[in-house]
Amino acid sequence: MNVQKMNDLTEFSDEQKKYLEGFTSGLSIARSGGLGSSNSAAAAKPTTATTGPEALHDQARANTIAAAGKLVAEEKAKADKHPFEMWDEMRANAAAAKFPKGTDVFLYKYHGMFHVAPAQDSFMCRLRIAGGIMKSYQLRGVADIAEKFAGPFAHITTRANFQLREIPPANVIHVLTGLDDCGLTSKGAGADNIRNVTGSPTAGIDPQELIDTQPLCAEMHHYILNHREMYGLPRKFNIAFDGGGKVAALDDTNDIGFFAVTVGEGKSVPAGVYFRMRLGGITGHHDFARDCGIVIAPSDCVAVAEAVVRVFISEGDRTNRQKARMKYVLDRLGHDQYLKRVQALLSFPLVSLAESECEPRPAVAKHGHVDFHPQKQAGRVYVGILTPVGKLTCAQMHGLADIADKFGSGTIRLTVWQNLIISDIATENIDLVKAAIEAVGLSWKTNSIRNGLIACTGSAGCKFGASDTKANAMQIAEYVETRIQLDSPVNIHLTGCHHSCAQHYIGDIGLIAAKVDTSVNGDDEQVEGYHVHVGGGYGTEQGIAREVFRDVKAVDAPVLIEKMLRGYMANRADASESFHAFSNRLTVDELKEKCA
Repeated sequence: MNVQKMNDLTEFSDEQKKYLEGFTSGLSIARSGGLGSSNSAAAAKPTTATTGPEALHDQARANTIAAAGKLVAEEKAKADKHPFEMWDEMRANAAAAKFPKGTDVFLYKYHGMFHVAPAQDSFMCRLRIAGGIMKSYQLRGVADIAEKFAGPFAHITTRANFQLREIPPANVIHVLTGLDDCGLTSKGAGADNIRNVTGSPTAGIDPQELIDTQPLCAEMHHYILNHREMYGLPRKFNIAFDGGGKVAALDDTNDIGFFAVTVGEGKSVPAGVYFRMRLGGITGHHDFARDCGIVIAPSDCVAVAEAVVRVFISEGDRTNRQKARMKYVLDRLGHDQYLKRVQALLSFPLVSLAESECEPRPAVAKHGHVDFHPQKQAGRVYVGILTPVGKLTCAQMHGLADIADKFGSGTIRLTVWQNLIISDIATENIDLVKAAIEAVGLSWKTNSIRNGLIACTGSAGCKFGASDTKANAMQIAEYVETRIQLDSPVNIHLTGCHHSCAQHYIGDIGLIAAKVDTSVNGDDEQVEGYHVHVGGGYGTEQGIAREVFRDVKAVDAPVLIEKMLRGYMANRADASESFHAFSNRLTVDELKEKCA
């Protein structure tokens, strides 16, 4: 939009007008190929009108400036050079084995490429996999890319996704084109974009599900990939679809969480399966997504999600990265006003219906992502396979792909619990599959500690990590599982920093990394450690964990976790009381007394 047109909307100071004139001219030059172009005449001839998919973002930035706001560096970088017009530059950097500099480090993340220095002088590549469901040939492709161009392993993430690590700068293009060749992508997997869409990992096979979320995850995935305005948001954004199956998709921790419900006869809408929508989940900021009071036909979900995102684009804070998530727009506008803005963008009405008018969701099996379970298809089962906090070697990925092909339908299902599921196994082949899984060095067996053990990358591969979370998680598992056997599931989450990628606030036991002062006689010394939170949960156990222990050295964490679990077993009301119920029944002081 040119300066004259913007003046029709609001009054600007002379300084603001000059800034806007240069800002919009610079945008047009960059988009016309002027920046970095050898055609100086084209570079010198700006076009002041902003059109196309970026117009909504440009207007939002212009509104920020008009309100005397100062754009953060990332917003200026997005305006100056569109990340999806960097291919030639990225190829040149790869040919010269060079890392990006300055704000280009941020722009590379649009391609899923994270320069993770100083933790590692290399790239991490995050993929996007619709609903976390992929085919065996794609898993082999990930393994081959890792073997040739990255560290010889992959990590399953807490968004049912894959990360490749230890990628040298010369291999960036090889990784990106390799993903394309096997039908995968990393487009928009980082920076201010919508992350991979998550869904129920047992979609289409779960006997208790209300609806198969695979088609919706795929539709949302492709909508994002093919609409450039869905990129460059004020901050990152998460969307999840939960179909009511045994394994939860954690929709209440997402910016948009769709969860399936059944509406019976005699209500204000025809009987059937609908989705309810929650907005504003961001547990790292102590907030779950809240129900909007509406029901949505499955066929309308993507349109509603698009409208929600468009309001966020217009209203999100582009001056403060710490307050740029959708939660803060909801806090400012209120949910009702936000929904009015969403409704204005839709061609159909949003239908109000109280959650109490819907039938409750079938119960979640807290550790239903491990072991063998019957499918809705007669004579078929799926198996959840444990990984060491998400890490798989290339040989293991090939072995799992072979199992999926030989005994299943070639389908691999990643979960938010950093493990994976192989489906469509004939019941008569269960023993053969057990042996095959064990032969690749993994386990299908239920384990009271490892089932719910989650860890982010930590200091081994993330510049924000204050502790080596994955190594510490495995130390906890190896120590505790040989000393205590639980008869009810417990989730333990380790996260390396305030970003809370492992969502420590929703764990039964959540550990967030910290540097612990061990100074003696005035000599400063800090070691890896954690603050320990207790009593978090999701779904029907929804709650933010409370801090109970502070500044626990990492080497002492396994002993403390064992004491906590023993305290639970000894002091619970009865054998049916879960750790979540136990820990929320007691005060922090009582927990310290009984669990230390």
